[in-house]
Amino acid sequence: MSVTWPTPLAGVLTGTRVRLEPLADGHRDALFAASRHPEIWCWLRAYPSSREAFDGWFDEALGASAAGEEFAFATVDVATDTVIGSTRFLALRPADLGLEIGWTWLTPGAWRSGANVEAKLLMLTHAFDALGCIRVELKTHAENQRSRTAMEAMGAWFEGVHRNHRIVPGIGVRDTAWFSVIDADWPDVRRRLQARLE
Repeated sequence: MSVTWPTPLAGVLTGTRVRLEPLADGHRDALFAASRHPEIWCWLRAYPSSREAFDGWFDEALGASAAGEEFAFATVDVATDTVIGSTRFLALRPADLGLEIGWTWLTPGAWRSGANVEAKLLMLTHAFDALGCIRVELKTHAENQRSRTAMEAMGAWFEGVHRNHRIVPGIGVRDTAWFSVIDADWPDVRRRLQARLE
């Protein structure tokens, strides 16, 4: 018998800066426009420079969501109603009350705007308070210092580097830095994220 979450995995998650909408085909064109910056992709995968390459990435995200393997969002700027990026719940383990937040990217114009901070707050709140998670993982390329610094600033626990963890198309062999937030950490992490938004 399969184990499922005690509540729907996710729906629209709304904050004051961003709104996380379940990824749908209607986001395709706007997300393509937001993704036209190679610096977004330097730690994620090969830059999807063509529309065909981007559509491959987009269809993969939609397919994983439809199959229940992941749950992808489009990140929307509340003030302008503009799609500015994407993020996902993945590595879903309802039997263990755990999941990962990842595949997060924003168009450079939204960097340092608080959009990522609020998106993490919305997703962590849903994970811990609605889904009853006891563990949320965050991972990044070990050399991605910008991402690692953001995870440390929110109070995520650094668990070490998995050497030769993955082979990433367009990047090569990746050492992966692992971070986590567990239920005991969550009150402090919430306070940190809320303080950064203020």
